[in-house]
Amino acid sequence: MKSRFLAGLLGLYLEGPMPYRKHREKKYETKYREAFKVFQEEIGITFSDEKLLIQAFTHSSYVNEHRKKPHEDNERLEFLGDAVLELTVSQYLFQKYPTMSEGELTKLRAAIVCEPSLVRFANELSFGSLVLLGKGEEMTGGRERPALLADVFEAFIGALYLDQGLETVWGFLKEIVYPKINEGAFSHVMDYKSQLQELIQRDGSGNIEYQILQEKGPAHNREFVSRVTLNNVALGLGSGKSKKEAEQQAAAEALKKLKEQL
Repeated sequence: MKSRFLAGLLGLYLEGPMPYRKHREKKYETKYREAFKVFQEEIGITFSDEKLLIQAFTHSSYVNEHRKKPHEDNERLEFLGDAVLELTVSQYLFQKYPTMSEGELTKLRAAIVCEPSLVRFANELSFGSLVLLGKGEEMTGGRERPALLADVFEAFIGALYLDQGLETVWGFLKEIVYPKINEGAFSHVMDYKSQLQELIQRDGSGNIEYQILQEKGPAHNREFVSRVTLNNVALGLGSGKSKKEAEQQAAAEALKKLKEQL
């Protein structure tokens, strides 16, 4: 679902004498409506109420400069989207990791919905190129500002929820967010190896070892398969794009087995 938007597609300044300015405004509106049409085609979702979609990408600076028109900024949608995102991600993690503790789930969810992660999701779809900004915000680089992009992503989720409900939101996140969880993008807060080591030490001494069993695929898309053993007894297998990720997945499988035995 990679976007092909040109960053400057909406970058028109509304300056000049009044008749010329009105002409530029009309041209500007035509441009962003075309951009939103392309965007919907690319994500495979068509909004019933396009005003919600446009509002999700409307920054307060744009509204302040267009007071004579009935524009609404995205702040209320951002508020709603934040809650919807937490709910859907929480449900996904709850179902995917049945043995993970409340504390671990909370830590993982926080990593997924934090600002840097939301910016990554927004950039993947070139959200910055669609944002309606005031001239001042545009000139100071607002289109690339992390906080702004994170807010827009949340606002989009809020708009999508209002327009089409949780099922469509879930489908969208299944394409953009959930695969990154499965790929180990947040493994830095899912330190299964440390958890496994702690569990073994708590229940008695033992020697944990990790072994790379297989490396496959081309250099740019390598996949590793790892096995973890306790006193030479296999506990789990795991695969990943790196040795570290494969070992983490092997440790995760070992943890699941050991916890089931407790």
